[in-house]
Amino acid sequence: MPDITAAMVKALRDATGAGMMDCKRALIEADGDAERATELLRERGLASQARRAGRSANQGLVDSYIHFNNTVGVLVEVNCETDFVANTDEFRGLVKDLALHIASPSAPRWLSRDDVPTDTLEHERRIFEVQARESGRRDDVIPRIVEGKLEAFFKDNVLLDQVFVKDDTKTIQALLDDVGAKTGEKVAVRRFTRYRLGEDPE
Repeated sequence: MPDITAAMVKALRDATGAGMMDCKRALIEADGDAERATELLRERGLASQARRAGRSANQGLVDSYIHFNNTVGVLVEVNCETDFVANTDEFRGLVKDLALHIASPSAPRWLSRDDVPTDTLEHERRIFEVQARESGRRDDVIPRIVEGKLEAFFKDNVLLDQVFVKDDTKTIQALLDDVGAKTGEKVAVRRFTRYRLGEDPE
């Protein structure tokens, strides 16, 4: 397998607007050839995501999911650009899958990293620093350990960073990107609420 560096992935992402993991996969498949990797992303409809990102998505659907034992319920709003796409089977299936994922034990607390309160992040960072120091790690490696633990925290708690419960090869963001690539529209989760019997919503 070719040695794919972070710089190569970033350069391809900057050039195409595709997601980081999509860029990395394309570079691996193209044996590190950036030009061929760009072609692969274009063939898959992933290279136009940057242009879609700035567009307005005011259409879409609100859907719900109630767990079979009536102890967990979810409301989620997913947006796209046109009601034509909103009424396709693929988009409807996406919204249902997202509601199911949110209701699952994955139980995301926030939609995106930007939604995580600053005081929560600082609290977690302090805990991770103490853990690293108490484990006897050197001072110069502690920041990297803390950043790695924060990444894991995001993957556990942020919807867009979570691994999709029905396909552990992709994140929720990658799932949205896939549907966006197929429809040619911006597709985004606007908001969600997860209810669990006896608990207050986040």
